[in-house]
Amino acid sequence: MKALLRATVVVGVVVLLFAALAGAGASKGPHYGAPPTISKAPFGSVGATPVDLYTLTNSSGMVVKIMTYGGIIQQVLVPDQRHRMTNVTLGFATLDDYVTSGNSPYFGALIGRYGNRIALGTFTLDGVTYHLPINNPPNSLHGGTVGFDKLVWTVTKTFHTDDTVGLVLHLVSPNGDQGYPGKLTTDVTYTLTNDDEIRIDYKAATDAPTVVNLTNHAYWNLAGEGTSAIYDHVLWLNADHYTPVDSTLIPTGAIDPVAGTPFDFTKPTAIGERIRDASSQQIVFGRGYDHNFVLNSSHGSKLLHAAHAWEPTSRRTLDIYTDQPGIQFYSGNFLDGTLIGTSGNFYRQGDGFALETQHFPDSPNHANFPSTVLRPGQRYATTTIYAFGVGLH
Repeated sequence: MKALLRATVVVGVVVLLFAALAGAGASKGPHYGAPPTISKAPFGSVGATPVDLYTLTNSSGMVVKIMTYGGIIQQVLVPDQRHRMTNVTLGFATLDDYVTSGNSPYFGALIGRYGNRIALGTFTLDGVTYHLPINNPPNSLHGGTVGFDKLVWTVTKTFHTDDTVGLVLHLVSPNGDQGYPGKLTTDVTYTLTNDDEIRIDYKAATDAPTVVNLTNHAYWNLAGEGTSAIYDHVLWLNADHYTPVDSTLIPTGAIDPVAGTPFDFTKPTAIGERIRDASSQQIVFGRGYDHNFVLNSSHGSKLLHAAHAWEPTSRRTLDIYTDQPGIQFYSGNFLDGTLIGTSGNFYRQGDGFALETQHFPDSPNHANFPSTVLRPGQRYATTTIYAFGVGLH
């Protein structure tokens, strides 16, 4: 009997090792071993300003497409457990769809000057009160009516090495742009690595005191864009607290524990498990999840492992690493079936989720939140990594 048990254990270990190796191998596409490449193609124009679409491909065949309009990540193709490449980010097929969509969902866009909401479009800095466009009544959202997501960025550099490929996007926002003080100069570097990671490095400088909160608003569906809802995705967040909101989705100023609430993702939990819990006023306010989670301390390391998502059919995984204090989990609650995505399918409620690394919403109006003030001579610099793979959970 002991011999049989030992044999069973050995076989079990071999099976697990094989599965692990198969999972690791599945993260490599059919073109594994080819050098990373980058190419550029015209993608239309905004007025007289041309827009380009850059295609980045790494050595495992992962593809990331980035346009100069809004610095938008338009497509991300990654393999599943059977090496099948699928686009896992929501977006549109044409530039016109991005420009003319009436209720912009901010698919894949760079967000600035201030990601998320500022209450009543007003904040005070150094005794001066500033007023921003009210584009999400009664608040200002994602930088205002014409935020960084609606501007054409300039590519100042492209690069590729044996292990990486990428580009640098540049934008100058003049003093008073959307009501914000100071001229803000921003550079964002997108890097695709051979480890199937998208690394985003944000840098900014100002010539007058201002507030800054840059992020990317990619929506993810690891089963494939336009295929199904994301409620079966299993999510883990490295956050013991979150910032509850009022009925307009502005933080109340409280920092509450997630324990015992639908916001507890400290253990891997299906997104849909508690998303319709009408007994939670916070879920009611957000029509699901649209909340900032307070990330736990990184304990000295620069980048914190902030989130892990897993899709059970494809077994694709997404891990997020960041140096930011918060992450906004948005479950696509306002997608209403009126927008047609890259695949030609309608986007319905819950067809994608966003995990936006950030400082907290409305921070300029909450002294107890981490500061988003940037002054002349200071350098805004932050990094977020989206790492894709295949796993058993």
